[in-house]
Amino acid sequence: MKWFKSNSWSLALLPAFLFTFCLVVYGLFMAAQESVTTLNGFSLDAYKKIFGNEAFLESLKYSLRIAFVSTMLSLLLGLFLTKFLFETLKNQLARTVVWLPLLFPHFVWGYMMILLFSQTGWFSTLLHELSIINSPDQFPVLTNDRYGIGIIITYTLKEIPFVVLMLLPVYAQLNRDLPNVVKTLGGNKWHVFKTVEWPWLFPVLMEAGLIVFAFILAAFEVPYLLGTTYPKMVSVLAYEWFYQGDWTKRPESFAVMMTVTAIIFGMLIILLSLVSRSRYRMMKGNGM
Repeated sequence: MKWFKSNSWSLALLPAFLFTFCLVVYGLFMAAQESVTTLNGFSLDAYKKIFGNEAFLESLKYSLRIAFVSTMLSLLLGLFLTKFLFETLKNQLARTVVWLPLLFPHFVWGYMMILLFSQTGWFSTLLHELSIINSPDQFPVLTNDRYGIGIIITYTLKEIPFVVLMLLPVYAQLNRDLPNVVKTLGGNKWHVFKTVEWPWLFPVLMEAGLIVFAFILAAFEVPYLLGTTYPKMVSVLAYEWFYQGDWTKRPESFAVMMTVTAIIFGMLIILLSLVSRSRYRMMKGNGM
């Protein structure tokens, strides 16, 4: 009875967790099954086709590059804001301003990117009216470009508040006396960051980075709005193969989805190994 009382919140969340877990597992199982099923039965032809398809390989490289750059920018800028504005972020109003972007869906951010930064958007029109550029066409191409600049900007700005949200509790729990000890021993700000802050930040940064990377790699709406016709993000490519008239492409669409899932799971395993080692070293250092 005592166990039930102490774990009442966990038990209350259990049905929702099981429901979500079953949906995810069922979805993965069905996608895996469809990717290896043809009219003649079991076959890996879909995987052979996609890895022999230049469009898919270019799409995969393009998607990984955009996801990596967006994730790194989000982590670096989020860490910078949290570290140097920590005292300011103790204020409720400041935290609300930083976290406000979390309220808006990615689709809204993508649409705002078009309204503000496209060659027919607000900034190009303003610069043209101010005679800074001769025509809106001279405004830099930041949306629907082959380098994914618009996608990267959108995801970076959207994910920075999430990174700040993850890092704030770490800075709040850091021992404020340790930096003074390092400085007393002749250390500078870099030594403080490296020896006091980084061991605690690293696991959280890795976890936040995986979440952001996985989301960007698999997300659909922003690449669909801001992407170019070639190369496409893998999510857009899978969507088009799934919904186009040729049903023979559907196994390939599922194969693309399972390939992305495998990449994310592979990164998860690597991350868990790195984080577990980091936390083990921290516990040994603390004498635990």
